Amino acid sequence: SYELEAMQQLLEQAGYEIVPFEPGADVYVINTCTVTNIADRKSRQMLHKAKKMNPDAVVVATGCYVQTDEGKLETDEAVDLVLGNNQKKNIVEVLAEFEKEHQRQAHIIKINQTKEYEELEISRTAEHVRAYIKVQDGCNQFCTYCIIPYARGRVRSRKKEDVVEEVRTLAEHGYQEVVLTGIHLSSYGLEWKDENGKQTEGLLDLIRAVHGVEGIKRIRLGSLEPRIVTEEFAKELACLPKICPHFHLSLQSGCDATLKRMNRRYDAAEYREKCELLRKYFENPALTTDVIVGFPQESDFVDSINFYETHIFKYSKRQGTKAAKMDGQIPEHEKTRRSNIMLELNRKKMQRYEEGWLGKKVEVLFEEMTERDGKNYVTGHTKEYLRIGVPCEPEQADRWTNQLKEIELTSLSQIMH
Repeated sequence: SYELEAMQQLLEQAGYEIVPFEPGADVYVINTCTVTNIADRKSRQMLHKAKKMNPDAVVVATGCYVQTDEGKLETDEAVDLVLGNNQKKNIVEVLAEFEKEHQRQAHIIKINQTKEYEELEISRTAEHVRAYIKVQDGCNQFCTYCIIPYARGRVRSRKKEDVVEEVRTLAEHGYQEVVLTGIHLSSYGLEWKDENGKQTEGLLDLIRAVHGVEGIKRIRLGSLEPRIVTEEFAKELACLPKICPHFHLSLQSGCDATLKRMNRRYDAAEYREKCELLRKYFENPALTTDVIVGFPQESDFVDSINFYETHIFKYSKRQGTKAAKMDGQIPEHEKTRRSNIMLELNRKKMQRYEEGWLGKKVEVLFEEMTERDGKNYVTGHTKEYLRIGVPCEPEQADRWTNQLKEIELTSLSQIMH
């Protein structure tokens, strides 16, 4: 989303008008995904849909599917321009070149061999109060089920000064909350070493720098690898009042044997220890996670560690990964059964966490108007990312939007899903 918004703003600056994804556009830009085989298929379908909507339009395929499809799109009649990862910043120049020559082109680098971080930036986002900031790209983990290291390449980090400058610009435009994101956020700065091979800057240094930007009231973190949560990391974060106590620690499985087959590099006991560290330094933090059910040879699955929310995914074979070749693949109906059990467990855990906030006052950053059951509400999020709704008529919205207000929670009906 961040990369797409950055491309949009580059095009607008060059004089392009952004129009809906409908018939009649001169240029269609599809930022493709490759995380599953289904994502590949949907990416292809969207490219063909664009060409059907206007056969004379320029169709641009960019993103992760482009990077991994081994040149197939270069012969696809629906696609005029192919832009791989680390090439999105060149979209204006590439379109200008195409307008001159009208020849199909592909701009793809060997993503696993580059050390360059692709410089993109935004001055606003589709959201009105919260801005997502991409600070890192690539991954060195090579989990056995994941294609992303092949689509995104090795770890590359954005300069701290550039991140701070972008955050400062967003603050000047009225944004009060930023979310630091990356392909593998915990690896931020991993490639920056001194002569002794010691890492010189890491995620904590970046967070401290962003914390100093005037006008920013909240800093939220994207998905974290559990091993980054050390005593020092948790203690330091707790000393920064702008940090939101909402931590997404990716788990994937509660079974040690499965974690090993996934190449996740921690076990269930270590993961639990990281959660307890966060609870030691933050009062009632919202801990959320991801779990894959139905991984090859999986015999059991996790009872969440009192998570606020668990994102549940049925394992999907991804061609080109080690897990796709493993014995003991789980039938689809069994994956569905396990997923349904986890979904019900998640519902109960969410309700239990939310009930723990009843009778307490929470700070809410209000964002937008919402209609539910025929009534109008203004909604926003607490630091823990509970979505709170307050009855409000549309003509009063300006008094609430992008405002921080303290609300007492007296009923679960105030929490909106």
